[in-house]
Amino acid sequence: MAKILGNFHLALGIGIVLLIAAMFGLHGDLIGGGGYPWGQWLRYLHIFAGILWIGLLYYFNFVQIPTMPKVPAELKPAVSKYIAPAALFWFRWAALATVILGFLVAESLQNGYSGRALTFQEGYRTIGTGMWLGVIMAANVWFVIWPNQKRALGIVSSADDVKARSASTAMMASRINLILSIPMLYCMAGQAHIGG
Repeated sequence: MAKILGNFHLALGIGIVLLIAAMFGLHGDLIGGGGYPWGQWLRYLHIFAGILWIGLLYYFNFVQIPTMPKVPAELKPAVSKYIAPAALFWFRWAALATVILGFLVAESLQNGYSGRALTFQEGYRTIGTGMWLGVIMAANVWFVIWPNQKRALGIVSSADDVKARSASTAMMASRINLILSIPMLYCMAGQAHIGG
């Protein structure tokens, strides 16, 4: 069992096989009858990417940032050279995927409501607020957090004072995203369960 679960790609593959089994087992009548709403794959992928993105945001804010001051100096390079860059890779690409897939869901499954949501029209204010928060957060990831983390982690060369400022800026931007994620998640779930 350790060989199977110890291999990330194998474990991921098993999860995908179980997903397909759930699709056919629970909705096989739709699949065989040609009525399966394949656009729901976009929704599934949007939610999956969003969980990855926000999960990493919460990892950074609940675990990594508060714990780093307690890590002995000789162990910090393990985080800054290996763990943080890998986590930031998935973090930034999951952010982009979440936003793109979210717009594709809005356009393909819901009669193209992006424009109505982004302009806060009646019935779309809740999801529109969530969409704007998500777009702001993703822009924050790509245009503030990532460039500053590259300097702070030494991925690009910078003077020590620049690294320190960049680390502080990246942390503050990450905290802003943490703050925005709380109402954003409410709005994303609220549209479907409470209304616009």
